[in-house]
Amino acid sequence: MDEERETLQRIVSTLVNKNDEIHNFIDMLNHTISNVQVNSSNAISELDEEFDGLYSVLHEMKGSMANTIQQEEARKIQALQDQLSQCSRALESSEELLELAVQSLDIKNPMELLEAARQIKDSVTVASAFRLSLKPRVSDSMTHMMVDFTLEKRMLQAVKFLPVPKAPEIDVAACLVADNCITISWRMPEEDSRIDHFVLEYRKTNFDGLPRLKGEQRWELVDYIKATQYTLSGLKFDTKYMNLRVQACNKAVAGEYSDTVTLETKAFLFSLDSTSSHVNLKVEDNYVEWDPTGGKGQEKLKGKENKNSNTASPKRSTNSPRASMRSGRDRFAGESYTVLGDTAVESGQHYWEVRAQKDCKSYSVGVTYRNPGKFDQLGKTNSSWCIHINNWLQTTFSAKHNNKAKTLDIPVPDRIGVYCDFDGGQLSFYNASSKALLHTFRAKFTQPLLPGFMIWCGGLTVSTGLQVPSAVKTLQKSENGLSGSTSSLNNA
Repeated sequence: MDEERETLQRIVSTLVNKNDEIHNFIDMLNHTISNVQVNSSNAISELDEEFDGLYSVLHEMKGSMANTIQQEEARKIQALQDQLSQCSRALESSEELLELAVQSLDIKNPMELLEAARQIKDSVTVASAFRLSLKPRVSDSMTHMMVDFTLEKRMLQAVKFLPVPKAPEIDVAACLVADNCITISWRMPEEDSRIDHFVLEYRKTNFDGLPRLKGEQRWELVDYIKATQYTLSGLKFDTKYMNLRVQACNKAVAGEYSDTVTLETKAFLFSLDSTSSHVNLKVEDNYVEWDPTGGKGQEKLKGKENKNSNTASPKRSTNSPRASMRSGRDRFAGESYTVLGDTAVESGQHYWEVRAQKDCKSYSVGVTYRNPGKFDQLGKTNSSWCIHINNWLQTTFSAKHNNKAKTLDIPVPDRIGVYCDFDGGQLSFYNASSKALLHTFRAKFTQPLLPGFMIWCGGLTVSTGLQVPSAVKTLQKSENGLSGSTSSLNNA
């Protein structure tokens, strides 16, 4: 009995759920019907507006063309009236001369007749009637003011609702990823003069295949693009790939999106490893600064926080894979004042930049093998390479490796770019603004390299997720083509 009741209860529950689904679907259908009616009314209103605009244009054109005809009529009538006045005056003069000639025929005196004939002859010679053109100056035809709207009528009769634009086609071969920018190009599958603009959408991803429904970032949108090419600039490549898609829009409707393309965005991304940092350094993600208190102020603050909460800070949690791998490393001590990056370079070409505060007294930027001694200073061992800036008393700028220093007789830049070609055995430093080469180390790297930073009195900001700039690539090619460019501080 209980089993039948439970079965019946499940059936009732299923029916209730199904009834709720049907009720919701009915509500959705009613709402859709209402939307169809509203949208249809809006479409008719917009249609009326378009035709009213067309009527307005035609009415304005008709008025302008009628005014032109009237001006032509007035011009011709004025020319003909001027000619008519001239003819009337010539006729009047000719009639007077004719009357005088007839009267002269009655003169009996030969001398008087001869004199009268001479005067009449002279008058006829200069008479305007004999210089007058007896052809109208203008034609009465107005055929040049006629119009033929046959073609326009056919065009109007061919007017239809705006078609939905076809999906653009992204030209992958013309797309470019360089200098933390992505330039994407596309084309329409066929000519469409009604296209008003394009919409570009993009999102970062770690998957190189087709976009996935779950676990992806939301699409970012760039609207009202007039050209068939667009450059996304100032990007930080903190993922491996970028999905991109484009749609065409006319005045009324947007078409389907193009097929999504995935472009690879190679970049080296890391944070500063606080578990490795010297006690006199305060680390926050990609920023490190000198802390003369040796972290005592922070420890007091953390002690108060721990009393109020039993939950460990997520940033300090030792459950993460990176944290567990770093847990065995000793902090730097003594006068090393160093902190390392949390990700090693094991292959490929990578680039990152460092900006020092203006009040920094001393700092170094470079790389080191994975397990340096806790008292080691960058550039003073055979397993680390760096450039060092000392602003104490006077500024010195040098490249260091294996406890040997080479003075760099060049100005210290505001930002330093670090280029590491692990497989090619090359570590170069650049003026990050001008991309001028500061110094190059060449070595056969036998172990993974960790970015390293030394700071004393001041702070450093590290920028990662950067692509190797085109200017650096060009300089590398030219430098590699030169003979005898190996530094005196390099490994054998």
